[in-house]
Formats: sequence, structure tokens, C-alpha cells
Amino acid sequence: MRLSNKRRIPLYNFINTALIMLFVIGILAFVVEEMVFHLLGIEAYLLIIIPALFLVLFYLNGRQIFEYDSDGEALHFKNRNIVPFFSKPLSDEFPKYKFLKYESITFLFFKRLYITINSKSGNTILKYEISYLTAKELNDLKFSLNKVIKNNKEKLNDK
Repeated sequence: MRLSNKRRIPLYNFINTALIMLFVIGILAFVVEEMVFHLLGIEAYLLIIIPALFLVLFYLNGRQIFEYDSDGEALHFKNRNIVPFFSKPLSDEFPKYKFLKYESITFLFFKRLYITINSKSGNTILKYEISYLTAKELNDLKFSLNKVIKNNKEKLNDK
């Protein structure tokens, strides 16, 4: 099964650009308010704080693009940001038989996927940010991962 939200890159780019423009406009409005109008008083700082808060939340929510591929004998996970220099992309590929378990954690609007694999040095936990997946995409991902776990258990019991 393949899962990808790459088709939403233009939407994320638009949101990113709009938030940056809103932040710059807020700074300009603040400067004009402080130098010319003097109407808002202390509330003028909200012209900077609110857009900055939205911009920070957009970036803290995690990497926007998530790709998953379970076709073949390997699992491939890829997680990257729409702004290439902002954070290093994650890309992991390993055989299906090394996959042990997964855990999906949701806290407010932050979603993380923790994958546990068997490696030479013990169990390794890989972390992916899945906040930008829809509920359907998340259910499809969980279904596919459960299927891999079930197949691994069946192969282990057959031996």
C-alpha cells in the first residue's frame, strides 16, 4: 500500500506564504500604528503576536509531507518539510520482518507515529510527524501497519 499527501504541497505552500505575509503586514501595521496613529495602545502588540503565533504553530505541528510504501518486501517511510532548508527530511527503509510494533500518539493537534524495529543493537524507535494526515489516511496507515504485524506473527508461528 502506498500513502502520500504530496498532492497537498501547493496548499501547504499557500498557507506558509499567507502566514509569512500576514506576519510582515502585522509588523508594518505595528510600526505605522506606533509612529503615526497611536490608536491602539498596548493592543498594538497583538498585530505582531497573533500572526507570529500562527506561524510558530504551523511549523511546530511538524513536517508536512508524509509518504509510506509497504509494497514489496520492505517498508519505506519518508517525512519532510515543504521548506527544504527548515528541517532535515527523514527517510527510512527496512525489511518488513524487522517491524515489531507501532504507536500513534495524539496530543491536542500534534500527531506522532513511533515505529519500533528490530536491529542489531536491540530495538530501535523511529519517530515520524503525521499531524497533516487526514483521518482516512491515518486509518489506512494503521490498517496497513496492523496487516504487516499480523503477517509477521503468522510467519513466526509457522516456523
